[in-house]
Amino acid sequence: MTYSIAVAGCTGYAGGEIVRLAAGHPEISIGALTAHSNAGTKLGAHLPNLPHLADRDVVDTTTDNLSGHDVVFLALPHGASARVAAELADDVLVIDCGADFRLSDAEQWHKFYGSEHAGTWPYGLPELPGARRELIGANRIAVPGCYPTTVTLSLLPALISGLITGHDVTVAAASGTSGAGKSAKPHLLGSELINSISAYGVGGVHRHVPEILQNMARLGAVAPTVSFTPVLAPMSRGILAVVTAPISGHDAATVQQAYLAAYADEPFCTVLPAGQWPASKSVLGSNGFQVQVTVDESAGRLVAVGTLDNLTKGTAGGAIQSMNLALGLPETTGLSTIGVAP
Repeated sequence: MTYSIAVAGCTGYAGGEIVRLAAGHPEISIGALTAHSNAGTKLGAHLPNLPHLADRDVVDTTTDNLSGHDVVFLALPHGASARVAAELADDVLVIDCGADFRLSDAEQWHKFYGSEHAGTWPYGLPELPGARRELIGANRIAVPGCYPTTVTLSLLPALISGLITGHDVTVAAASGTSGAGKSAKPHLLGSELINSISAYGVGGVHRHVPEILQNMARLGAVAPTVSFTPVLAPMSRGILAVVTAPISGHDAATVQQAYLAAYADEPFCTVLPAGQWPASKSVLGSNGFQVQVTVDESAGRLVAVGTLDNLTKGTAGGAIQSMNLALGLPETTGLSTIGVAP
């Protein structure tokens, strides 16, 4: 069976990545491609990497244009998805790549986003314990943020095995600039980025902090704490996160085995051989996540380094993976762990 999809926000980075992956998915037929300011243009003006779709029209993001599809992907700015989703039929699978439905705590949403909380949908990170059960047959899915996906997968084996408590976790995560979207901002200009790396959202104010904490609690952490520092790197896509947490009574070999056991059956998660450390180029364009872990014995801290492509596993690939589960398709359909590097 072939499923028809519509992509709202198709000319942005996340929306464009959904279209790219959908173009290679054997069970998908690409329907309406919508946008706001770019409506009325041809897709080829925005996604020249998809020449076979270059003549497709980009239309307005309206209920009429999005209706009549089996699946609707929303790659819209934060706060826009809730309005659009409310107008779509209940029997349509709606997958939101924005933040509108990720958080369960309305107070945290208001604190970090400053608007009314729209509600909570099943969370599209299948690797979380119990998540697959929630996603199978779902008709509404909230795709995680790219940083929370990276950090959560870097911590998951340590938390579920009780190696760490989730207290005093530190994260420094470097990201490509596509995570900031396509809007023209001075700090995203090439002349500002080239030969430069800069921190932002420092001091616990980044909007992904409550989502990271929410995921840590779901993994068993009691009253988790995290100091999260995101960093813009001079690359277009990819995330590499260095995550540390207090640990005692466990050596590097024990921790490595816990990670290998946790991810043994996960199709998109790879624990690298001992001594080999992740590099973002290895997962570029793929739905893969790679991680390495050790113990800094002098500091008494676990150190996990994880990497993924923020646009693929961090957004669009995660959305397709969740869609596959919701529709009853094999989870890996249309997705790959093969990167384009070196």
